[in-house]
Amino acid sequence: MVWIAWGSLSLATVIACVGAYLGYAMGKRARAREWLTVAAGFFALLAAVLAAASQTAVEQSPLAPVYAIALSSIFAISFGGPFTELVFRLAAKNDVELAKEESDPSPLRGGLWIGLLERTAIVASLWAGWPEGIAIVLAVKGLGRFSELKNHRAAEQFILGTFSSGLVAAGSYGLGLLLI
Repeated sequence: MVWIAWGSLSLATVIACVGAYLGYAMGKRARAREWLTVAAGFFALLAAVLAAASQTAVEQSPLAPVYAIALSSIFAISFGGPFTELVFRLAAKNDVELAKEESDPSPLRGGLWIGLLERTAIVASLWAGWPEGIAIVLAVKGLGRFSELKNHRAAEQFILGTFSSGLVAAGSYGLGLLLI
């Protein structure tokens, strides 16, 4: 059952990378990206359930921790962007203001790269055994965006993006721990 968990996480990582490759999609590509995000989340959840169920006496390879760290980190970095965009889309579903500004729905610039770096730093600090690094990452992000947070939509997007991105990174770390 452990091998099925490894396969599920590998498949989730590949699907998440394809979803991340689609970038900020519009129209049919956006719908495809949403389905890829849901599929990647499903396979990651399946991997977590199977890994937790098979925590009994299974002899692991000495390379298992290396693979777990690599796969969970790549999954966190690639899945976080599409997942955060899906959260934004669901949160703005009834937002009348968003319909008016169809050309530029995001009041915050550089969110893609900030999110990638944020998830990378969170996963790296967790794997390094230094959870205090999360506080430093979030403090630096908050200070960098402080002047932009006067706008209500920007503040809402900042909070949603930070929480969803941080939860994906921490969840991916936990998934990697289950596989070790």
